[in-house]
Amino acid sequence: MMRSPLNILVIAILVFTVYIVYTGSATLYDLITGAVVAIVVGILFSSITITNALKALNPRRWFYLVAYALRYFIVDETRAHVDVIRRILDPKLPVSPAIVKVPYDVETDYAKTAIACSITNTPGTVVVDIDEDQKVFYVHWIGAVDEAIKDPQAARRHISEVFEIYSKKIFD
Repeated sequence: MMRSPLNILVIAILVFTVYIVYTGSATLYDLITGAVVAIVVGILFSSITITNALKALNPRRWFYLVAYALRYFIVDETRAHVDVIRRILDPKLPVSPAIVKVPYDVETDYAKTAIACSITNTPGTVVVDIDEDQKVFYVHWIGAVDEAIKDPQAARRHISEVFEIYSKKIFD
């Protein structure tokens, strides 16, 4: 696959942004180092990481990415941490682990990966397998409810529905 200058630019912008955000510094040294690394990574990986650069530059997708990140880290992560902490501190609360089938309805590998990572990063749930033919994740869930064990759509509502809504808007 040919390296498109637009693809290189998009990857470089993404890498540079992540670099500056995670270093938390905007000194001249960091800006120059970040730019050099971003350009090299853009050249090396543009032909295998992005197929439609204009899709990646769509401001609507960026808006949903920011909204999703805020919701995930403020609401979903907090709720899951509190639930796991309560289960640890209160022995009367049930721990009902199960592996449940969670269907998904996204197309791109990026969207599937975003959903699987969101599930796995949320305390109490871990994606243990993905069946792309059946379009389902198999998720180990510490607080499985009977309804979700029996009905994959119920498991989806409890575990991944919000992640899927945002992933579709960002990646599909």
